[in-house]
Amino acid sequence: MKRRTILLAAIALPVPAQAQSLLDQGRNLLNQGGVSVPGAGGTRGRGLSAGEIAQGLKDALEKGAAAAVARLGRADGFLGDAAVKIPLPDTLARVQSALQTVGLSGMADDLQTRLNRAAEQATPVARDIFLRAIRAMTLSDAQGILNGPNDAATSYLRRTAGGDIGNLMRPPIDRALQNVGAIQSYEKMMGAYRNIPGVPDARGDLADWTRDKGVDGIFHYVAREEADIRANPAARTTELLRKVFG
Repeated sequence: MKRRTILLAAIALPVPAQAQSLLDQGRNLLNQGGVSVPGAGGTRGRGLSAGEIAQGLKDALEKGAAAAVARLGRADGFLGDAAVKIPLPDTLARVQSALQTVGLSGMADDLQTRLNRAAEQATPVARDIFLRAIRAMTLSDAQGILNGPNDAATSYLRRTAGGDIGNLMRPPIDRALQNVGAIQSYEKMMGAYRNIPGVPDARGDLADWTRDKGVDGIFHYVAREEADIRANPAARTTELLRKVFG
């Protein structure tokens, strides 16, 4: 009886800091092998190696990025989608309102259409940038993403590739704005606006605005694809994806 009391008391004692550190290391090692440990954060990837988990996440991200770019980099990809349709810059809102008062709101509508067309033309360049960022993912990145929230992978891409995507999309945005006639449409609209008596000066940076909203739209659908893969078995189109997210 006395021996049992001593044993129970020993079990109830706090774990020393050094021993706790060893336990944490053990959990981490097991997690690197894809094994779920109580208290170690999640059950996905059970039985898979860290390399398999990382490759599965890369597959998921490549699938999501390709789908987002294909969806938006086509006619009406932005213009026909209320979730990502690019409005006029905030600085041109007063221009739009003023033109409405004189029956010329069609000019603002035309410019908005052309901004969306420019984003649709420029979007395909984002695919290769995404792929480079995805392939640079480390095992440590993958472990954090696997048991993270539904947009953990998208947040990783936004952090690691968002700036590059924005920078590299700027030249094709500039070309597309010219190709679709957005610059001419803007000048025509502003000329009509300045002919209205008493209106204040107004300007809009079309290129930066279109680029930033275009990037936002791409990441919107990358996040949607990621959430679908995590939640919907039918979206896991490879055996590795089914193992990682099953």
